[in-house]
Amino acid sequence: MKNYINSIIIGACIVITAVLLSGAWVKSHLNDSNKSTIRVTGKADRNFTSDLIVWSGSYTKKSDNLSDAYQLVKKDQDVVNAYLQEKGLKKEEIKFSSITIDKKFESIYNDKGYVVQTVFKGYELTQNVSIESKEVDKVEQISREITELINQGVEFYSSEPSYFSTKLSDIKIELLKAATEDARKRAETITQSAGSGLSSLVQSYMGVFQITAQNSNEDYEYGGSYNTTSKEKTISITVTLEYDLK
Repeated sequence: MKNYINSIIIGACIVITAVLLSGAWVKSHLNDSNKSTIRVTGKADRNFTSDLIVWSGSYTKKSDNLSDAYQLVKKDQDVVNAYLQEKGLKKEEIKFSSITIDKKFESIYNDKGYVVQTVFKGYELTQNVSIESKEVDKVEQISREITELINQGVEFYSSEPSYFSTKLSDIKIELLKAATEDARKRAETITQSAGSGLSSLVQSYMGVFQITAQNSNEDYEYGGSYNTTSKEKTISITVTLEYDLK
């Protein structure tokens, strides 16, 4: 009986202790959640000039004979390659794709609009060429003058150049630091004006990088925008900091 009573007493003590500890945790938790905080967003942006250009184009030849069409495309390739190197591009900057083959057919319709016959019209072969270079101005000029190839019998279809930066990672790190410092200064200015001060940093939130054309009205996108059509760009980032107040 004595052992039974002792077990009851010990069990009761454990329950009471657990309740007291639980109450202390809740009290402490409530105190933490009731602390005053301030959340401030800082921003940083920078203009930069792209130092890498990517440009591409294509040419097409048609023939009833596949071998003839292939020879015509290879001839155009030689002409294009020689032209680009004469303009000052390095051989390793010029990349030719594999040749794509497309069989062309023509449908013959009757008076009722139904297809009654399909006639083979020959082969159409296309090859793409792409340029990736750090000589941005040079490639820009070539892309504008590429129609000169028409005089050499090449119908060259040019795409718009795309512009990139090889130093983007370094720029992003510098902007993160600047945006964080801007948010901290804003928080200090607000609290000092209110007669308070900052305590510890509770949380920080980084926004997405937005890369737009300089002096443009491009819309920012939720997942971040990345303009590739403009050589002159602006990159921006926001950082939000939340502090406990003293």
